[in-house]
Amino acid sequence: MSLTAEQTEWFSQTFAQLVANVEQAIVGKTEVVRLAFVALLAEGHLLLEDYPGTGKTSLARAIAQTIQGEHHRIQFTPDLLPSDVTGVTIYDQRAQEFEFHKGPIFSNVVLADEINRASPKTQSALLEVMEESQVTVDGITHAVAPPFIVIATQNPIEQAGTYRLPEAQLDRFLIKTSLGYPDHENTVQILANAPKGKAATVVRPIISGDNVLHLIQLAQQVHVEPAIYEYVSSLIENVRTAPEVVLGTSVRAGLALVRAARAWAISYGRSYVVPDDVKTLAVPVLAHRMVLDPEEDFRGTTTEDVVRKVLERVSVPLEPAAR
Repeated sequence: MSLTAEQTEWFSQTFAQLVANVEQAIVGKTEVVRLAFVALLAEGHLLLEDYPGTGKTSLARAIAQTIQGEHHRIQFTPDLLPSDVTGVTIYDQRAQEFEFHKGPIFSNVVLADEINRASPKTQSALLEVMEESQVTVDGITHAVAPPFIVIATQNPIEQAGTYRLPEAQLDRFLIKTSLGYPDHENTVQILANAPKGKAATVVRPIISGDNVLHLIQLAQQVHVEPAIYEYVSSLIENVRTAPEVVLGTSVRAGLALVRAARAWAISYGRSYVVPDDVKTLAVPVLAHRMVLDPEEDFRGTTTEDVVRKVLERVSVPLEPAAR
C-alpha cells in the first residue's frame, strides 16, 4: 500500500512540530532531536555518549512530554539488580497468589542513565525488552505498551567502575549520537530563558500515543527501491571486510539502516528513500556496531572514520524519480 501525498505531508508537518516542541527544552540541537524521533518512529532505541550536563535527561523528558507518554529515569549503578529494571513477582498473602509489580522499564520513554555503570547481568535485562518489547519474569511474559524507546547514556571520559557494553547490547541500539555542548549564542539563550530555581523546562504535549503509532505505521510504508537495498548491502559488506575492523556489521545493521532511512525520508516529505538518506544515517546507525583492530584503535582510528571511508568508495546508485 503506497502512501498518499496527504499522508506524507501530514507526517512531515507533524514531525517538524515534534522537533520544534522538544527544542524548547533542547536548544540548538536540531539534528540530534531529529535522530531521536527517527529512532522512536523506526521502533528503535537511542544511545547518547556524552558528558554530564549536556541535556540527556532533558531530551528524554521532553520527548515523553511531547507524545503524552509515561517516562522513567533509571540510574544505573554497580549494585542495580535486573529486577530493579524489569520488576519483581511478589506473593500476596491475602489473595494467596503471586502478583507482578512492574519495573520502570514499563514506560513509553525510558532513560537508562550511565548504562555502562551497571553489571553485565543487569545490562542483559534490557536485551529482551529492547528487541521484542516484552519482559519475561518467572516464566511469564509481560508486553510493554507501544510506543517504546530506551534512551541510554554513557560518559566517554570516566571509565573507572564501568562495564563496556557488549556487542549484542550495542546492536540493540538503532542510533548512537551525542548532544555535545551548545555554541556561545545558544548558551546565552539557554541562560537567559532558564526557569528560575531548579524547575525543569516543561513542554506541552502535542500528540497522543495513538497518533505516534500511526506515524510509525506510515514510516513503514515508505518505498525503498531495489537499488537502495543493493547500496545498503554493499555498505555493510564493505564495513565488515574493512582491514581496520575485526568485527563488522551484521544483517541486523542493514535492516536498522533501512528502517531509519524510511523514517528520515518521510520526515522530509518524501514517500521514497534516496541514497542521501542512507548516507546521512550511515555513521549514527553503523559505527557503534563494529569493533576495531586494536592497532588501528591505538593509532587513533575511529569506527566513524571507517564508515566514512566506506561511503567514499562504495558507488552510489542513481536517485529514484519522485513517486
